[in-house]
Amino acid sequence: MQKRCAGEVIRRFEAEGFSVCDSKMMTLPHDLLREHYAHLTHLPFFGEILDFMRSCPVLLMIFEGDNIVDRVRELLGPTDSNIAPKGTVRGDLGTDKMRNIVHASDSKENALAEIKRFFN
Repeated sequence: MQKRCAGEVIRRFEAEGFSVCDSKMMTLPHDLLREHYAHLTHLPFFGEILDFMRSCPVLLMIFEGDNIVDRVRELLGPTDSNIAPKGTVRGDLGTDKMRNIVHASDSKENALAEIKRFFN
């Protein structure tokens, strides 16, 4: 949201043929972020992740489409925007490994857990 490129990101998802099923904007509460990033609590930059993710509201979206997990990860490029190829969302719009524009689920199971977590 800070870079004002939400429309471009959504355009790219829609251009891939994905459909928006649900969306909302919110400032993520501390406890929800701790739950979401529980697998990273032991890392030295964990506090920085929490601070960054709470620095402004985020746009939460659920997309549908064929083979969506793999196709979204390809569309986004690697997590580190510094090494993401041009033409990918992160390669074109990201700043670094943390400020990489978009989070994406890495499996169908995690997608379902994240939908439950963020959309009840």
